[in-house]
Amino acid sequence: MEFKFKTLKQKVVIPAEPEQIYEAIIDGKKHSEFTGSKATSDSKIGGKFTAWDGYIFGKHLELEKGKKIVQEWSTTEWPKGYPPSIFELKFKKVQGGTEIEMVHSKVPEEQASDYDQGWIDYYWTPLKEYFKK
Repeated sequence: MEFKFKTLKQKVVIPAEPEQIYEAIIDGKKHSEFTGSKATSDSKIGGKFTAWDGYIFGKHLELEKGKKIVQEWSTTEWPKGYPPSIFELKFKKVQGGTEIEMVHSKVPEEQASDYDQGWIDYYWTPLKEYFKK
């Protein structure tokens, strides 16, 4: 079986401190609050996580508080036989908040454009709203 992958790259500025954004993503309760759907997270290296009522699932590979998150990442719609993707976030304090640099690699090619838009619609936009409160 030949796998076809794409790498997604995005940068966004969120009006909050790096540690606050890190916690919102990594903590199951806070993640649930800003997305509006159930998330769970065993917030340690090797710990498992779920988001969007189990649609997204994976494992924490690297966790550096307020600086970096690296995860093995899949969804329930993943093409059969494909390995998990690698999802990486880096946080940098900038004027007006924190710049998140996202690199999502090994994404199945046929799903890449959906996920590329999904990060904006289901994560960055709700995160901005969450921290405006």
